[in-house]
Amino acid sequence: MRFPNRRLAVIAHDLFMVGIAFALAYLSRYNFSFQHLGWQPLLQMLALVITIQGAILWWTRLYRGVWRFASIPDLWNIIRAAFLGALAVSLALFIYNRLDGVPRTSLLLYPVFLVFLLGSPRLIYRMWKDHGLNLQRVSGRQRVLILGAGRAGEMLAREMRRDVSCVVIGFLDDDARLHGAKVHGIPVLGRITDIGDVISHIDIDIIVIALPSATNTQMRQVVELCEKTGVPFRTLPRLQDLVSGGPVVKALREVAIEDLLGREPVTLDWRRISQGLAGKVVLVSGGGGSIGSELCRQIARLGPQALIILEQSEFALYSIETELREKFPGLILHARLGDICDPACVDRVFRDHRPSIVFHAAAYKHVPMLEEQVRAASRNNIFGTRNLAVAADKYGCTTFVMVSTDKAVNPANVMGATKRIAEILCQTLSRRSKTRFLTVRFGNVLGSAGSVVPLFKRQIESGGPVTVTHPEVTRYFMTIAEASQLILQASVMGNGGEIFVLNMGESVKIRYLAEQMIRLSGKVPGEDVDIVYVGLRPGEKLYEELFYSQESFSATSHEKILLAHSRETDWNALNDRLEQLENACRQYDEETARALLKVMVPEMSQADMNGRDNVIPLPRPQGVVQA
Repeated sequence: MRFPNRRLAVIAHDLFMVGIAFALAYLSRYNFSFQHLGWQPLLQMLALVITIQGAILWWTRLYRGVWRFASIPDLWNIIRAAFLGALAVSLALFIYNRLDGVPRTSLLLYPVFLVFLLGSPRLIYRMWKDHGLNLQRVSGRQRVLILGAGRAGEMLAREMRRDVSCVVIGFLDDDARLHGAKVHGIPVLGRITDIGDVISHIDIDIIVIALPSATNTQMRQVVELCEKTGVPFRTLPRLQDLVSGGPVVKALREVAIEDLLGREPVTLDWRRISQGLAGKVVLVSGGGGSIGSELCRQIARLGPQALIILEQSEFALYSIETELREKFPGLILHARLGDICDPACVDRVFRDHRPSIVFHAAAYKHVPMLEEQVRAASRNNIFGTRNLAVAADKYGCTTFVMVSTDKAVNPANVMGATKRIAEILCQTLSRRSKTRFLTVRFGNVLGSAGSVVPLFKRQIESGGPVTVTHPEVTRYFMTIAEASQLILQASVMGNGGEIFVLNMGESVKIRYLAEQMIRLSGKVPGEDVDIVYVGLRPGEKLYEELFYSQESFSATSHEKILLAHSRETDWNALNDRLEQLENACRQYDEETARALLKVMVPEMSQADMNGRDNVIPLPRPQGVVQA
């Protein structure tokens, strides 16, 4: 007979076992002698027991479990249901017949029999499935070596045992206590550093790195060891991205550059962030960009009263609006197409929606392009910021957070100078306003639009060469998600006027970034893909800084957020310079505009005098450099 529904089959099985368990408990009192047994009372009691116990099994949600994956929580449910059922049955029988003819020992034995009869079939079925699949011999099975015999490695091995396309040969783990032991019958063969010797003696088709809690330094070392073997390798996501309970095998992916340059997981005070944003009307300018769109995603999860996205790119606005409406159908979302350089547009958005919190992520950021377009950079980065800041003050916003950049520190370029002036504007306005104006300064973001990572990927896919500006050029990096989350954390800190600087960790050589991306693509730097050094472009520095030399800084309540103490600027003097700069932009006088930037940000003139940090350009023509 084939049951139309598997759950009905399970329920029928369990109810049958309930009857068997009670009958066995009842008969055991009479040593299974049928001579003096009254069948009629037993059958009446069985009907009552099955009804009560069946209701309790349903109440304990035992039928939500799947036999194929039966585990400790299912066993606990069975034990709980059996003993609760025994109590309920005893009470019901007492009410029904005052326990007349019911042996007391049978009520004690009943839950024991029931646990065995419900648990054993589930255990046997799972063992049959697990070991039955492993006994199948399928041609072409991949032989897998797992690095890491911890929780993630154990989960991965358990799932792979059910996968007929692969077989786990062994583990490598640095925990000496595991050496010589077995995990699910699979041996731990040694330390991770022994991988070369292990692979030389055992055929391995693929290596899986199951170290989701590894630091970036540890990950780099492991990847270098894997690269030396010449065997393909994959990895699990980092701990903060690994969803508990999901299929671990499906989470396998190629090692990404973020795994090597990403840093320790960010610990945030989500309670405080949620209190600051939940139930508030929040506006994000540049909400279609890399940082802006991630800010929108994070904010949408926190339950704002409404989210307003101001974006000048039609396609970018359409993309983030579509995504948010699909993921957060209950979110009140206003997608406004507009330019922050348009005061009338900005004023209308604030008047219509009355945001209480503003995240200003809209900016022009491409350094070489802006170097020759001073007017466009000034209008967007300076006067666009002023339009938003003035509207925030006018309409009584509680908080205004400006997203800045490390290029605003000792700027050697137009982009950095305009962002520095925007910082000064927000700081100065904060002293005259009830609105808290905060600035968050950080470095490069991995994978953001226009960044070096997508460029290197395209160059590698096309066969190279990969172009690096200078062998010694360094940059700070963080992921889009990390940057956005730290911006949210900074938004609930400070009293106004602060410049918060995100701790970027150690700077990374762009040459190293290029070499690792080539290796991760399965190629060899200098052989399969060349690296060519092309010299620093206009406005670029050899290295970026996070603080001015005259800035003091201090720790905050969050270990990855520092506070920069900058000099104060006179409001009237600032407005006079801004008026001059605005007139220059109105007349399209870029030379005057550039000169005014240097006056307002003296560090920019100093950088020019020093020949852009005394970097000597590479001789031309540049040759192909073997990395």
